[in-house]
Amino acid sequence: MVSGVQLPPEIQLAQRLAGNEKVTRDRAVRKLRKYITARTQRDAGGFTHDELLKVWKGLFYCMWMQDKPLLQEELGRTIAQLIHAFQNAEAQHLFIQTFWQTMNREWIGIDRLRLDKYYLLMRMVLNESLRALQMRDWEESHSAQLLKLLMTEILHPDSQAPHGVKNHFTEIFLEELAKVGAKQLTADQNLKFIDPFCKIAARTKNTRDLHSITRGIFETIVEQAPFAIEELMNELDEQEGEPEVAELSDDGGLLEESDLEEEEEAGVPTRKLTEVQRRGSLQKSEEGEDEDGAGSVLQFDYEAVANRLFEMASRQKTPSLNRKRLYKVVRKLQALSAGIFPEDDVPEKVYAYRHEGRLERQRKKRLLKSQVKKKGKGGKEESPAPGSRTERRKTRRRGRRSNPDVQPEGAPGGQRARSRKRGKPSARTTEAASVVSPEPKKKKQRVHESQE
Repeated sequence: MVSGVQLPPEIQLAQRLAGNEKVTRDRAVRKLRKYITARTQRDAGGFTHDELLKVWKGLFYCMWMQDKPLLQEELGRTIAQLIHAFQNAEAQHLFIQTFWQTMNREWIGIDRLRLDKYYLLMRMVLNESLRALQMRDWEESHSAQLLKLLMTEILHPDSQAPHGVKNHFTEIFLEELAKVGAKQLTADQNLKFIDPFCKIAARTKNTRDLHSITRGIFETIVEQAPFAIEELMNELDEQEGEPEVAELSDDGGLLEESDLEEEEEAGVPTRKLTEVQRRGSLQKSEEGEDEDGAGSVLQFDYEAVANRLFEMASRQKTPSLNRKRLYKVVRKLQALSAGIFPEDDVPEKVYAYRHEGRLERQRKKRLLKSQVKKKGKGGKEESPAPGSRTERRKTRRRGRRSNPDVQPEGAPGGQRARSRKRGKPSARTTEAASVVSPEPKKKKQRVHESQE
């Protein structure tokens, strides 16, 4: 009889997380949260790299088994919030690192029907990772450590991340950073967050990575510039145009200055409830509930971003293709710093054609060639348009075949004789021969008389 070997708790939890029943999976997620909290509270406790890889294996297939979009969103948020169950920053960063390693390893096996749920999971994990920084007041050391981790696992040239993971990460990074810290981060802090992208864009040899970083980070900053400036001006207007606050008494009337001084001396708290404040608070609460911070835009010092990009692009080791691409972005940022906004005068059809993609155009050409071949095999030709040059040529040929004596305009006399079939002469040719024939007979007679 074989004795039962007790498995480690991480493997047991991973097996239950990948179970068939939803009740079993939900219970395993709750137990995992408690287990993480209890284990990381101890000084000597914590997880190893291999243990967290096993945990993420179970969480990956827990998401795999979940269907229905609302339940997937709820489960993704629950999994992402496990970051906050770790009691120290090192364990949190190790948990985040193993997540991205798991996504890189399992990405190739995800089918198109399950792709959206993992896009959502990556977005939520990135959001909660930035919220963990927010809880530490955006401390520079923790921010640098998190950015180094993300660049190493996703965008570094030596990383094993698929292009789908890289592309999605660059698309959502600024968006999630704006949701979390748009109202707290300064322009200098935002520059530090995009500085790793500047370095990788300047030295990468992968054109797809260069395109995704340029489009997802730098061109997004340029596109959002009008909204960022508008938001900044609105904040300044609100600060300058704050209305004077009127104090209300208990019976609803306005208090005079003498009454206010008496109440302040007596220690009675005054109530500042004006009509403008009420409307403003209601509008802010409604906007916060509806948008959930989605309309916030990051503030950047465009001149500082342009200088940093120019510094990285002008290095000797930077490839020429990267330098050209980054210099275009630098010119746009310099124009923004000078107060000139980019204007898109390109027509919509031309813009769509430029960005359609070479493979799509090749596919259309192959499709047209196949259609022409099919029509040629069937023996059917497209009729030319009436009045066209091809139609006129065809009518001329038909007329020549029906009446070969008709000569086209401008054609020399020899062409009619060449085009006519050899055989019996026509009536016209016999008449011409009868007119021309008497001259040689007269000459022969004169020669004969001279001889005599």
